[in-house]
Amino acid sequence: MGQTDAHPDQFRDHIVRDRQICGGEPVFKGTRVLLRTVLASLATGDSAEDVLADFPSLKPEDVRAAIAFAAASAEEDLPAPAAPDIR
Repeated sequence: MGQTDAHPDQFRDHIVRDRQICGGEPVFKGTRVLLRTVLASLATGDSAEDVLADFPSLKPEDVRAAIAFAAASAEEDLPAPAAPDIR
């Protein structure tokens, strides 16, 4: 499986926050589908195809954007590994 760096630009075109939409919760552009709902579905084992079937207003790139967002968020929240002691 190839690894790519999650870059914020991968999801910024798909995920937006607007106080007028769902109280400012992150949603997919042009929808009222919450990012956290999609991430929760994926976390419980739903496939991308399941998510797209449940939310027909989403596109495959929206699901990829959700995953990229989660990867970038995890990268920011995880502590850096300790440097080895090389005395």
